[in-house]
Amino acid sequence: MTGAHALPRLLRGVQDRGTLTHPQHLRVHGPLPAAGRGAGPQLLDLVERSGLRGHGGAHVSTALKLRAVASRRRRAIVVANGSESEPASAKDKVLLARAPHLVIDGAVVAATAVGADEAILYVKRSHERMWAILSAAVAEREHATRGRPSLRLVAAPPSYVSGQETAVIAHLNGRLAVPTTVPPRPFERGVRGRPTLVCNVETLAHMALIARHGSDWFRALGSASQPGTGLVTLGGAVADPGVYEIAFGTPLADVLRRAGGVTERPQALLVGGYGGTWLDAQHMDDLTLSEGDPLLSAGSIGAGVLWVLGAGTCGVQESARVLDYLAAESAGQCGPCLFGLRAIADTFDLLARGLAGPGDVTRLLRWGADVTDRGACRHPDGAARFLGSALKAFAGEIAHHRAGRCTAVHAPSMPLPIAPRVAA
Repeated sequence: MTGAHALPRLLRGVQDRGTLTHPQHLRVHGPLPAAGRGAGPQLLDLVERSGLRGHGGAHVSTALKLRAVASRRRRAIVVANGSESEPASAKDKVLLARAPHLVIDGAVVAATAVGADEAILYVKRSHERMWAILSAAVAEREHATRGRPSLRLVAAPPSYVSGQETAVIAHLNGRLAVPTTVPPRPFERGVRGRPTLVCNVETLAHMALIARHGSDWFRALGSASQPGTGLVTLGGAVADPGVYEIAFGTPLADVLRRAGGVTERPQALLVGGYGGTWLDAQHMDDLTLSEGDPLLSAGSIGAGVLWVLGAGTCGVQESARVLDYLAAESAGQCGPCLFGLRAIADTFDLLARGLAGPGDVTRLLRWGADVTDRGACRHPDGAARFLGSALKAFAGEIAHHRAGRCTAVHAPSMPLPIAPRVAA
């Protein structure tokens, strides 16, 4: 049994690129506690005492979500959301490919807590090896648990917004995977009209460990405002990019040391992914990875992405590529998102190419405010947050571009599933 202060927790026993089989998983973590009479309310209390919050990006209280579903009269359904639409994130893919049974355990725990008889794993099929691993794991567990709860694997569409909670419900109900206005919320009427809990797969994996070791064990790591640990995807100008498990409240400098340090002078840090926030490099030495850090007040750790932008890469060009991607990924349902994000992306593209007019920065700021809190989902909110932070973090480079110069020596490299519009 691992000590309370030992890392890793979620990826314990995983070697390199290997996958823990079910017998290996049981040797590493042990079996789940037996779910006797009254187990549901006990698990709800345990999760509440742990202070666990969601790891899909919103970071809401997991206990609140569980209790909302458990309070409904109809039999519930649990959805393990592993669609991971954030292009710069790999944490859920790594967890699913290396520790699939920990995620399934979490789905079983959640089903017990809310009184569900069905659990659905919702993941993209583009990663063929991961899909094969999950298919085998689900088949193995269905046989072992005799279908209590029943488990099935469902392919999520490739779009950015398909992982949003209401888009997940829409897809599972046979409709387009686009966000819908609420109410009803998934806990009220979700898959097939039943109360539905949609939880990120990492959140569920934490629940599997909390059920085994307790709330005090979980809280032994982390910060006062955000107990426990989290998986983060570290990329950009670092020696050893990849997925790391960190205790919340850990200084960013410590995480960078674990990754071998930076490979060139940092210019900026993107926190939270493409719906997150650019921070000037001068703040990097002061940043702790917790929702309680005042430097994250404009955003959050979000989808668990930390991207170090080196001084030789143009933040204006990188931001233009990301904004173009976000505009292209609009669900096309709401005018402020469909037309506003395209106008933002096109105008920021002019900034990147040195063709912007004198009032374009002011216009971008106004448009960012105009699209915020509009529409059926938070997609435009994330894009506006990213935009505002880019205009602030790269104000000096924007001035260079408007004068026809760019200080970059490297081509843009932030991961995108579509071809970039802005050339290096």
